[in-house]
Amino acid sequence: MRRRRLIVFDMDGVLIDVSKSYRHAVRETAKLFFQEARRREDLPDPLFSLSDLATVQQSGGLNNDWDLTCFIIDLLFDLVRPLKISTHPDPWLRYQETVRCCEAEGLARFLKSSKRPLSMLLEKKKKPDNDFILSLYTNDVGSGNIIKQIFQEIYLGNDLFRSIYGLAPAVFHGKGLIGLEEPLINRPDLQWLAKNNLLAIATGRPRIEAEHPLNHFGMKENFSAIYTLDDCLREEKRILHDQGLKVCLSKPDPYMLDAIAARERDSVSDCYYIGDMPDDMEAAVRSTNGFVGLGFLGSAPDKDALKTGLLRSGAQHIIKDVKELKRFFDQ
Repeated sequence: MRRRRLIVFDMDGVLIDVSKSYRHAVRETAKLFFQEARRREDLPDPLFSLSDLATVQQSGGLNNDWDLTCFIIDLLFDLVRPLKISTHPDPWLRYQETVRCCEAEGLARFLKSSKRPLSMLLEKKKKPDNDFILSLYTNDVGSGNIIKQIFQEIYLGNDLFRSIYGLAPAVFHGKGLIGLEEPLINRPDLQWLAKNNLLAIATGRPRIEAEHPLNHFGMKENFSAIYTLDDCLREEKRILHDQGLKVCLSKPDPYMLDAIAARERDSVSDCYYIGDMPDDMEAAVRSTNGFVGLGFLGSAPDKDALKTGLLRSGAQHIIKDVKELKRFFDQ
């Protein structure tokens, strides 16, 4: 059997342009979170730039957009003055009662005073540590995870949110930002790559959110394997049950890459992983299957900063766009 190269793609920022969906959803979730605070009308619109948000995401360990959103809200919450932290057992009421006691004037003043306020806050804190914010980021949608639910309502929109979760949206009832996503690599280019290579996907998206754009844009048929957040969670649950160990297999852990490589072991020569985040490159470095990390700049708002972060995290090559990607694999 002729061995072929295995090319694994990240989705967001590589296959799919999420500059108008996931990235906006992070910012809109933060804005909506403070909608009942006092002096909320003083807050800038938008709250912060997407390039500033990208700096935080590229700092590492925030490949999951829900985690990123929680961290951003935690950073901003430090600048409001809650007169009282509610202890109500119902998460929604605890959230509403507390935010209504918050004064947003100081936060507004800070956000307006700097072009990169998030980057300044990032220098003082590297992970969320506010007990109130963390209490709103536990369990799942419908069972107490307020931050994730607001994000999902904004990203999915009314109809898709209802169909996935079987719940009526609590705070957002408009069209979902998922409808603004576009492919970064078109079907003919994927078909060209698939002729002589095995293509796969390793993404932090839940499976239903991964398959939605793949089906919508007619891309799914080009991939022999698609690993998602669901696969990571399923394996984490198995390890906890069998070994009593609590682990996290999302990127930068190489679990998805190694699982795909093992699945294709008999037909693969070299392995490549194309990603647009430092965590993607770290996953390639940590893999036991010799993945070559290809850092993809694609739709990044600050390509120079991203390039630096990707190289620092182990990228062996930097790919500027799809044309350069095709040239790389045409060698």
